[in-house]
Amino acid sequence: MRITFPLALAMAASITACSATQPESAQAPSPPPPAVPQAVAPPVVQAPQVTQPKGVWTDWQIAPGQWVYRQDARGSLALFGQSDRDATVIIRCDENRSQIFISRAGAVTTETRMTLRASSGLQGYRARSNGDNPSYAAISLDPDDMMLDRIAFSRGRFAIETTGLQSIAVPIWAEFTRVVEDCRA
Repeated sequence: MRITFPLALAMAASITACSATQPESAQAPSPPPPAVPQAVAPPVVQAPQVTQPKGVWTDWQIAPGQWVYRQDARGSLALFGQSDRDATVIIRCDENRSQIFISRAGAVTTETRMTLRASSGLQGYRARSNGDNPSYAAISLDPDDMMLDRIAFSRGRFAIETTGLQSIAVPIWAEFTRVVEDCRA
């Protein structure tokens, strides 16, 4: 029996096609390595931009409102603000602690800075959030703190600058000084 060359070539090709080994390129890909969990950074929360008054603090527009004097079980307090809203500024004499607290309305971080400005000087203090609703940033002062006298004798106004809040100019009325004097008595 005679096998012709083309027939032999076809038989050889069919035998190699049936072999058990396959070329490397035809092998199934190996599974990918297990994914390593990566730490995901929490989103950065941007504090809202606060528009600060322009110019010298003595030229700022005075915040709208009036002072109101009151007494309660803890001592005397004066509240400044508009009659139909929460107070913008509170000065309180806590007789049990022999401390004066000045609070400015607004949400701040747990610890921030508050600067009080008067005609004869300024002083910075560490302020804390009251953690309440409504939110206030508050500072605690000794009743004999000289800044209280500077504010009492300031020319018509004083300013409160608090990190993260809009700075405000507040009129100085007798109610403020009365709370200071109550705490010194």
